[in-house]
Amino acid sequence: MKATAIIPARYGSTRFPGKPLALINGLPMIQHVCQRVANAKMVDRVIVATDDARIATVVDSFGGEVVMTRTDHPTGTDRLAEVAEQIEAELIVNVQGDEPLIDPRMVDQAIAPLVENRQIQMGTVASRIDQVDDFYNPNVVKVVKKQSGMALYFSRAPIPWPRDLDRDQLAEALPQLGLWRHIGLYVYRRKLLLEYPSWPKMALEELENLEQLRALERGIELYVAETEFSCHGVDTPADLERVSRLISIENQ
Repeated sequence: MKATAIIPARYGSTRFPGKPLALINGLPMIQHVCQRVANAKMVDRVIVATDDARIATVVDSFGGEVVMTRTDHPTGTDRLAEVAEQIEAELIVNVQGDEPLIDPRMVDQAIAPLVENRQIQMGTVASRIDQVDDFYNPNVVKVVKKQSGMALYFSRAPIPWPRDLDRDQLAEALPQLGLWRHIGLYVYRRKLLLEYPSWPKMALEELENLEQLRALERGIELYVAETEFSCHGVDTPADLERVSRLISIENQ
């Protein structure tokens, strides 16, 4: 069983308008993402989902597959579901269009549990937190897992809370604690994804502003695969410069 990866991409961005088309070492960012995801062994199709003709034209120009969507989607997941209605694929992977350094092996790590266990309806990935600042940073989403690998909870708060450790003690103990950073890469069974936009927002999602809590609040088991790879998302022009340097180093 292989999966179809869908990359939602929109032109409008408060902090960085036109972000998917920003050039990184001569290529638009969306092309970097498409090429890397296409190298995942468990992905057999990559589609860019956009409501912007400029993005569609660029994707066509480098031979990518693009589907035009409605303009009124409140989230990337809703845009994903519209495309999923038009294709036949048991597994759909949601890949962020602003991750030009995504490792294809991470995508495979996210998909593998749903291939191996058909009872799992939704999956994601997490990496170990190795910096104390990240643990306290509300922009770094934390996840706590069951022994089975299923998610217990996601939060912007530092969880689980090391009650008896001060900051310096936490820094020393961090490698042994198994604290996890959530990475926003998702895999869905197609049937679940098609239902997802019809679910109303619930209290925890509203409070934390984390869409994945909608699934947990409805009782969906969400498997969290472990990855040793990190992400380098692009939210600002400064991020773009940093990622460009990393790709230049990678290509040396």
